[in-house]
Amino acid sequence: MSALHRPRAALLALALASSQGTAFLPTPAWAAAATAVDIPYEEFTLPNGLRVVVHTDRKAPIVAVNLWYHVGSKDEPAGRTGFAHLFEHLMFNGSENHRGEFFEPFELVGTTDQNGTTNNDRTNYFQNVPTTALDMALWMESDRMGHLLGAIDQKTLDEQRGVVQNEKREGENQPYGQAWDELNKAIYPKVHPYHHSTIGSMADLNAASLDDVKGWFRTWYGPNNAVLVLAGDIDVATAKDKVARYFGDIPATPTMAQPKIDVAPMAKSSRSTMTDQVPQSRVHRVWNVAETGTAELDKLQLFAQVLGGSRSSRLDRRLLHEDKLVDSVSAGAYGMQLGSNFVITADVKQGVDPAKVEAVIDEELQRLLKEGPGKTELEQARTVFKAGFVRGIERIGGFGGKADVLAECTVYTGNPGCFRDSLKTIETATAGDIRAVGNQWLGKGSHTLVVVPGPRTVIPEDPSVTPAPLTLPPVDAKYTTTPTTIDRSKGVPQTTTFPELKFPSMQRAMLKNGTQLILAERHDIPVVQMSYEFKGGFSADQGRKLGTSSFAMGMMDEGSGSLDALAFGDRAESLGASLGAGASLDGGKAYLSALKENLVPSIELFATMLRSPRFDQKEIDRVKATWIAGIKQEKARPNGAALRVLPPLLYGDSHAYSMPFSGSGTEASIGSLTREDLVAFHRDWVRPQGATLVVVGDTTLKEIVPLLDKHLGDWSGTGDAPAQPQIGAVSRPAKPRVFLIDQPGAVQANIFAGEVVPSTKDAGAVKFDFANSVLGGEFSSRLNMNLRESKHWAYGAYSFTSNALGQRPWMAFAPVQIDKTADSLKELQSEITAYASGKAPPTAAEVAKIQATEIRGLPGSYETAAAVLGTISGIVRYDRPDDYVFKRKAEVEAMTTEQVKAAAATIDPQALTWVVVGDLKQIEAPVRALKLGEVQVLDADGKAVAGSH
Repeated sequence: MSALHRPRAALLALALASSQGTAFLPTPAWAAAATAVDIPYEEFTLPNGLRVVVHTDRKAPIVAVNLWYHVGSKDEPAGRTGFAHLFEHLMFNGSENHRGEFFEPFELVGTTDQNGTTNNDRTNYFQNVPTTALDMALWMESDRMGHLLGAIDQKTLDEQRGVVQNEKREGENQPYGQAWDELNKAIYPKVHPYHHSTIGSMADLNAASLDDVKGWFRTWYGPNNAVLVLAGDIDVATAKDKVARYFGDIPATPTMAQPKIDVAPMAKSSRSTMTDQVPQSRVHRVWNVAETGTAELDKLQLFAQVLGGSRSSRLDRRLLHEDKLVDSVSAGAYGMQLGSNFVITADVKQGVDPAKVEAVIDEELQRLLKEGPGKTELEQARTVFKAGFVRGIERIGGFGGKADVLAECTVYTGNPGCFRDSLKTIETATAGDIRAVGNQWLGKGSHTLVVVPGPRTVIPEDPSVTPAPLTLPPVDAKYTTTPTTIDRSKGVPQTTTFPELKFPSMQRAMLKNGTQLILAERHDIPVVQMSYEFKGGFSADQGRKLGTSSFAMGMMDEGSGSLDALAFGDRAESLGASLGAGASLDGGKAYLSALKENLVPSIELFATMLRSPRFDQKEIDRVKATWIAGIKQEKARPNGAALRVLPPLLYGDSHAYSMPFSGSGTEASIGSLTREDLVAFHRDWVRPQGATLVVVGDTTLKEIVPLLDKHLGDWSGTGDAPAQPQIGAVSRPAKPRVFLIDQPGAVQANIFAGEVVPSTKDAGAVKFDFANSVLGGEFSSRLNMNLRESKHWAYGAYSFTSNALGQRPWMAFAPVQIDKTADSLKELQSEITAYASGKAPPTAAEVAKIQATEIRGLPGSYETAAAVLGTISGIVRYDRPDDYVFKRKAEVEAMTTEQVKAAAATIDPQALTWVVVGDLKQIEAPVRALKLGEVQVLDADGKAVAGSH
């Protein structure tokens, strides 16, 4: 479910992301930080069966509300696949006492990290709300649990059915997007609950009736089939009072038996092949293994880490570094209730026979099964596992946060603290244990699916069947309700007070090497993060080969000093450190996330990476081949293709920003890069003078400055620093233009509209961002409400702008069902024109809503050190004052409707550049008939296709 979120941040990451001897092993850090990785909790159960788990964490004035229903696609009868996921959507459409979008009250209080998801085994809903808005959140969750059916009518069902079907199309429209549909059918028998996909079939979704839907709700969505986790600024006494008040009067539903554990191990190995519009073959090999909550699965996680879970794993060493047969390879164990999957995935180099890759995978697997992991490999895998857990539980909510961990344990094992058992298993498992569990589960049959380049495979669906009648057991007499004083006819509780914004103080020092240090202390978890901010970036590719900045920065962690690429990866993982470097539009950065107990050796490794990257020719050749394969993958993805061709169209060929938004360059430019190119870029742009090092986490100036000066104090740049790239101004086109990119067989069209707007440093930047939010920056903004909620032609439609020192790119986008391409273009054009022209100006209610979302969400926005780090990095990059977050808050608070209307007029609907990626046979004629602007067909490199006018 694409719910309330900040699409701007996600899309910025999408649009401007950079591509991508035995090391000394320190003493494992398990004992030193044992207390830091725990999640203390208390629990209670209401008389109606609702189980509640409470974790107190006062670091921010927010509470994570995480509600899991123990129902997923495994519980769907034949003929009604996709029901659990469809219902997840329906439950976002309001309830009997709140007849409106579920998100609206949450937007008005500044909720962060809100979403809902469905998988095979459960459905969950979660959100982080200001502490003062907890009553509202509990009212809303309890209203849809106890008072939903009266709000579901045929119109709502049809609307959300259309949204889900477009979500299904969106997934299938991606390269390799149908692989898991086929894998599930191959690895599980037809009668197994995991045989069908969570999103279901179009036929079954179309067959769903209103009675079916209501029966499904009565069966599964009672309090006795749910777990509620409250984590954050709350205690158990408060939780007992509030949860009883809002949920206590909801009657229990029948207690449905969960399916029995059925791992369904395959007696013998099998294989299949399918074709897709992909640039290279992909090999999937899958085993069915032990269910979640077992020590066997925890040990298989370690087995997977050693086999293919890290940069220096056995499969990476062999397939990527030695034999050079793949561009990427991975292994992982993915837990599920009835049985889990152990998966190996490899992207085969173009021109290589996939059978060769399969043979090596089997050879390395058999060697590990025979020998087991070495001591160093096992200790390194333990450290990686623990470091990931520590970083994950910094967050109270959201995917993988503390509330999620507690809910998952409670639902699947009945024990909220089951994560402790997993950590203990990881800590104590021996090499013999890992070898034994590997042979127990991976010595059995597996299924291999190879997706090869070719026409997109059209997978026929089975016709929907009438489900067998379901006989519900009686409600267990032990469940009772408690009276409530809540009068739901009064509507949603109003939140009238809100926490104040707090942002950590920025302490400053000057390192001996001329770098300014900025420190923000955060002592919540034993982790220290840092980001070295340099100038340059993609724009510094001017006069160089496109992609030089990203490639050079990306190579910095491919070996440094005395450590080659594999030894560097080993060293980082043995420390539990995450480090590397990358570039963005106007700058570069090198980053480190270090466990506190290994801070000193982690900084030493970081300093070596900064000062002396090796740029070994063999690693350049390897990364270059993988990078070029990544560019081909970019062009195969609809969004990737659009975001490659848009910048040259918006900025013109000679501009500093005229390159793919990913910064990845082209096959030709990357292919021509030399070691000298990389050394020169590093010399020019990775230098301490004039740079800023931002540090956030569990340290102090007194501690960190001497450490940094010891390892970086005598570091100096060579020669004169180059001038910051000149970002010229460009004019918008005189009239709209439309460019089409062919994606044969596509079931959706991906529509982008873009133009340039003033710089991030422009005095009106905050007002423009606000105006954009009204149009397309939030879930309930105009574009999404039109194309998703009203027309249900798209899974989502948004608009965003990314930061830039020069003119920024502004874009609106929507992936839509292919037969609604022209209609969707008309709707987008109409919405943008009416808004920007003032014909449909922002309303006072819209402005108030965005103000509330922006301002009231701020206290929860800085829950993590990474969020603080990112904000300070922006302060550095765009020359903002230290109190920028408070100044911006004040500007948003003072925003008037007239100011927003004026900012909206920044968009010129008659200067839009449209890019549409889809099956040309289906979209070209309808788009041309719109006469929206001159239409031209481009290839994925942005070059005109002959005869396309």
